[in-house]
Amino acid sequence: MKLTSLQGACAAVVLALCGCTSTPPAQPPVSPSTPDQPTLSGQVLARNDRLMIYVPTSGDSLRGLAARLLGGEDNDWQISDANGGLTKLEAGQPIVVPLKPQNPLGVWPGTYQTVPVLCYHRIGTVGGKMAVSPANFSAQMEWLVKNNYRVLKLGQLGPYLEGKQPLPAKSVVITFDDGYESVYRFAFPVLKKLGLPATMFVYTDFLGAGDALTWPQLQEMSTSGFMDIQSHSKSHRNLIERTAGENDERYARNIEQEVVFPRDLLEKRLNSPVRQFAYPYGDANELVLDQLTRQKFNLAVTVNPGGNAFFAQPLMLRRTMIFGDHDLEAFKARLQTSRKIGGAP
Repeated sequence: MKLTSLQGACAAVVLALCGCTSTPPAQPPVSPSTPDQPTLSGQVLARNDRLMIYVPTSGDSLRGLAARLLGGEDNDWQISDANGGLTKLEAGQPIVVPLKPQNPLGVWPGTYQTVPVLCYHRIGTVGGKMAVSPANFSAQMEWLVKNNYRVLKLGQLGPYLEGKQPLPAKSVVITFDDGYESVYRFAFPVLKKLGLPATMFVYTDFLGAGDALTWPQLQEMSTSGFMDIQSHSKSHRNLIERTAGENDERYARNIEQEVVFPRDLLEKRLNSPVRQFAYPYGDANELVLDQLTRQKFNLAVTVNPGGNAFFAQPLMLRRTMIFGDHDLEAFKARLQTSRKIGGAP
């Protein structure tokens, strides 16, 4: 088979990266069924353990290739980035497929990646500064989509913080605190319409009371796949402040209840793992951190603003509040997706 100039250029790039000195012959279509070499409809021109040059067919897509080769269709951005921001495959046009993470820490010359975690409370017109209007929330989410941000659930930060899995350069996490019914009424339909996931932190004493979510509403959001339900404690007390007459032993026991009770209840009622925590008022101390570690929580969030780099402390993640008086420009300014090396955290 005679290589086109584009195919030859792709092969030269990969061979240079791999340190090879000769050009291997074109390979026939690959059709094994092992996890390392899944069935492909197109032709593999060159491959080693890190990179592949692949000629797609008309039935191939970025998400489909990512699902077969990179462990999940949401990793399609890695193929896109490796090909200069490619948005659609063309049959017969060779592409580079990175088979292993190319930059799992998100560090580039002069800058490093940070992932903003945004925090909402109420969606509506009632609730003062904490309430973001439905129109503003919808505009903010639509702006993220139109500007190619990748919205993640908080749990997707775990492998990134472990240095195992890269994230798209424009990643952002959407979270909601407390468990207000207005999130179900106004935010949830927007997320479903746009295909955006989010994470909601609820404190279980609040559920089913006043303007809080009901358990059926929580169940619906959880099973939809668009809302990950996690813990915001049992009672929403400030975990670093002691109540009257609370000695060391009682304080430690109460903090354990604030961590263990909501986790067990949510897992039982929703049949979904709870391993992430939002500190009421954003406050934590050594005893609280120790309790989360003992109970196998792997991520926890504060309300200290800013983005999270690969070296962020998983149990003290930064999180930026979005308030009702933030217009779209103020919202954009809070999307901190990179920092200059040597700059402020």
